[in-house]
Amino acid sequence: MPTAARLATCTLVALFFPSLALAAEGPAVLGIPVDFILFALTLLGVALFHHHTLAVALTGLATITLYKLSFTGIHGVAGLPGLGQHLLQEGVTLANLLGLLLGFAILARHFEDSRIPEVLPRYLPDDWKGGFVLLAMVFVISSFLDNIAAALIGGTVAAGVFHRRVHIGYLAAIVAASNAGGSGSVVGDTTTTMMWIDGVAPFDVIHAYTAAIPALLIFGVIAARQQQAYAPIQKNAGARATIDWAYVLIVVLILAGAMTTNIVVNTHYPELADAFPFLGVAVWLVVLAMAPLRKPEWSLLPDAVKGSVFLLSLVLCASMMPVEKLPLASWQTAFGLGFVSAVFDNIPLTALSLTQGGYDWGVLAYAVGFGGSMVWFGSSAGVALSNLFPEARSVGAWLKGGWHVALAYVIGFMIMLALVGWHPQAPHKEASPVAPASSRLRGPDQKNQAGWKPALQGRPVSYFGITEGYKQRLGGRFLAA
Repeated sequence: MPTAARLATCTLVALFFPSLALAAEGPAVLGIPVDFILFALTLLGVALFHHHTLAVALTGLATITLYKLSFTGIHGVAGLPGLGQHLLQEGVTLANLLGLLLGFAILARHFEDSRIPEVLPRYLPDDWKGGFVLLAMVFVISSFLDNIAAALIGGTVAAGVFHRRVHIGYLAAIVAASNAGGSGSVVGDTTTTMMWIDGVAPFDVIHAYTAAIPALLIFGVIAARQQQAYAPIQKNAGARATIDWAYVLIVVLILAGAMTTNIVVNTHYPELADAFPFLGVAVWLVVLAMAPLRKPEWSLLPDAVKGSVFLLSLVLCASMMPVEKLPLASWQTAFGLGFVSAVFDNIPLTALSLTQGGYDWGVLAYAVGFGGSMVWFGSSAGVALSNLFPEARSVGAWLKGGWHVALAYVIGFMIMLALVGWHPQAPHKEASPVAPASSRLRGPDQKNQAGWKPALQGRPVSYFGITEGYKQRLGGRFLAA
């Protein structure tokens, strides 16, 4: 990594992580708890050593675990009992996330094999608007498909219609479109899926699109004009492709199975939600049931397992941090996390925020999701696209060519605040790890000062995961308009 990028990383750590120091008991260095220093070093290692991310993540997890066992315990419970209790508490969430990550890897290949990506170029205009329409397509695809897959589809189509002469600014825009498109959908990004699994309702993140859509218009137009000046779009790409509708059907059934399962479990059986990984199992039941119709690409699983273990290691590291005195959840904190996400993986940042609670989840989803687009290694989509276009692995070139992404992030964030405002939810988890799972979920009885229901018993999900408080917000926000 260039010296400037290292300096930026260290500066961001100094700005944000020192304020975490008061959260922990135990050893500290310059007022910063060792827990957070180890976690920051793990994230920095991931940023610096992209070809060894799994080894770095597992080493960081082992180091943090040994430190917690030796010095501080885990959330107030010492030794192996604390570790065991913590793993039991987080086990279902991790299992759900693993099932979804592996299932969505199969889903992404099914979508690719449907040949829809090959058909898309037929509908692209011949001038700069063609480049913009492609970015809009990536945005839409990412709303129901993993943002990594959406970025790779966009990159593959771009390589064809631009004869592999793709401007670095346009590559940044592809990543930004995939991250923006997934920010308002619980099946569009790993971070929003984590929120969904953790008990955040789907409609609690959808207003991220009030920022993501304006951001797309800003960076999309600029990047499309950059690309048209660099290498004009070709007209006849994908002229002979035909769609395999069987693959399309399987993709729809997998997504429908995940959505239906989560709605049914949280609506009718909330007491079981933390007892079994229904969501991950449901996805795989559909994958296996549809295997006779179209065989899944099983060869994808080894690499998908490695990537999933990497992400789960970071999530588990984040879950062991002493978050009771993190910087107070506010729109300013969420805005800053967007810039932190540009150099640190957004998965652990989301895990920390979920453990702390008190955020407006749509605002946070946009910040940590889209913010990672500002640097190529700030999101998994950027890292994946750089495998197709190695020239993207230059921080200086990315910042110079993709300057419009940072501009779009700031403007989009401010538009969202102006139109929607900041509506934080009360923490739906208690700080104590010994509380039963049902006591960590939102309940129907009491409200905090912001009008949100704090942790009591059961999720107050009535339909499509909408809480009563959020229904009032929807009515006040949109009906009045």
